[in-house]
Amino acid sequence: MVGDRSKDIAKVERVMSADETLEKDHMNYDRVDKELAKYANQAAVVISEEENKRLKRLIDRRLLPIMIFTYFLQALDKGTMSFASIMGIRADVPALGQDNSKFAWLTTCIYIAVLIVEYPTNWIIQRVPIAKYLGFNILAWSTTLALHAVCWNFPSLVAVRTLLGIFEAVCQPTFLVLSSMWYKRSEQAQIVTFWYMMNGAQQIVGGLLAYCFTLIKSPPSPLRSWQAIFLTYGCLSFLWGCFVLFWMPDSPMRAKCFSEEDKALMVERVRSNQTGLQNKTFRAYQIKEALSDPQTWCYCLIQLCTTLPTSGLGAFSQIVIKGFKFNTLETQLLAMVLGVVIIFTLLSSTWLVNKTHQNLLVMGIYVIPSFIGTIVLMTVELHDKASQVGLLISYYIVLSFWAAQTLAMSMLSRNVGGQTKKTVCVAANFIAWATGNAIGPQVFLTRDGPRYFIAFSTHLGCYVLLVITIAFLRWNLTGRNRKKEQLVREVAEVRDDALVHAFDDLTDRENPNFRYIY
Repeated sequence: MVGDRSKDIAKVERVMSADETLEKDHMNYDRVDKELAKYANQAAVVISEEENKRLKRLIDRRLLPIMIFTYFLQALDKGTMSFASIMGIRADVPALGQDNSKFAWLTTCIYIAVLIVEYPTNWIIQRVPIAKYLGFNILAWSTTLALHAVCWNFPSLVAVRTLLGIFEAVCQPTFLVLSSMWYKRSEQAQIVTFWYMMNGAQQIVGGLLAYCFTLIKSPPSPLRSWQAIFLTYGCLSFLWGCFVLFWMPDSPMRAKCFSEEDKALMVERVRSNQTGLQNKTFRAYQIKEALSDPQTWCYCLIQLCTTLPTSGLGAFSQIVIKGFKFNTLETQLLAMVLGVVIIFTLLSSTWLVNKTHQNLLVMGIYVIPSFIGTIVLMTVELHDKASQVGLLISYYIVLSFWAAQTLAMSMLSRNVGGQTKKTVCVAANFIAWATGNAIGPQVFLTRDGPRYFIAFSTHLGCYVLLVITIAFLRWNLTGRNRKKEQLVREVAEVRDDALVHAFDDLTDRENPNFRYIY
């Protein structure tokens, strides 16, 4: 305990030192982003509740629809292969046949690509106009998606799926950065949930559209149904990418759609986050802090333990549901219910967090139905209509663990300060996310179907590790907050009630006035 206190005091002394040219009552302009400094006040500006609501409405109208619909398209585009799996592509591409291992690689290769490009992507996001970079990648992935329609062999499908992963890797880290750039900490859990629940919306809309595309018969149509769905989604996404390039601002400072006064107020609105807004300066010490922070690895473990089940259940959802003895059209429609379950899970967990302010406890509670559903799937055999319905319901409730994945993402955006540190933490988080997604489909072995005991046993292990990680993270963050409170009480000089240094690119550990959300 004494050692930890000494480290905390040493950090404060370094931050307050003359070497850093930091004065208590002035921003440190050597550390503040130059573009940001033009709009940031010396100290916090009091914004009335009415004015705050007005600013948030402006931001919501301009930013939120873009984040929501872009994420919806990304999820729809990425999930189209699951629907195509029962629309004839496995018959038309002989190498796929009925071999689950090759089909699984069409999902795995996406996440291997994400794994490789995640850190470079996060590095680029910190340094380029973020909206323009997002728009370029939407155009690239939509073109790649349309090219799926001309792939008639396994190698060409692997190639386009890999490119799809490279271009779609930008989506989630960009939205985490945008959420922390434009929204207050108290709003971010809800904002992250709004765009992340599009995974559920794509199940609903994707299931309905897949049902419609399944009605296309070749002949007389010159296109197979799976070709038509890839072409349609690719063209729609391309048009949307053009709109994003035109409509979306890169930052509050560059938002020509807002007045200069509103831009300054939007910057001040997020000052209280104390996680910074924008900073393009590379600080090597923040990399070391990110890699030595247990918080970083807890978020990584949460992503690994949730995405491994998610990707397998997503890639094989149609095959698993069809294994409950439903026909193809019934399977397409029942997949829509998965989307309703996901949306309900994410919205209800966020509502509960807003009511209780207990992020990690809510995450733990929402893992319980996943345990129950998985155990039922492993122990109950399909023998009549009642067991068929029971197994289907059990499959639906397994997805409740998604609440942990979403809330962990929002905690990362709220609990990590310092732009270089945040870049490393977000990159590590999505490397873990990609690793889990890459492994997930591989545990669904052909010889293990239709009940997939090995896959569901692996999922149970993930849920156990997830609960342990959640418990440790709560203990760790509460301890950090206690030490910061004690430090502020004992060393009056470190107090910063006016939030003068909120934009000084300090890490969460450096800043004695930062408090963790848990």
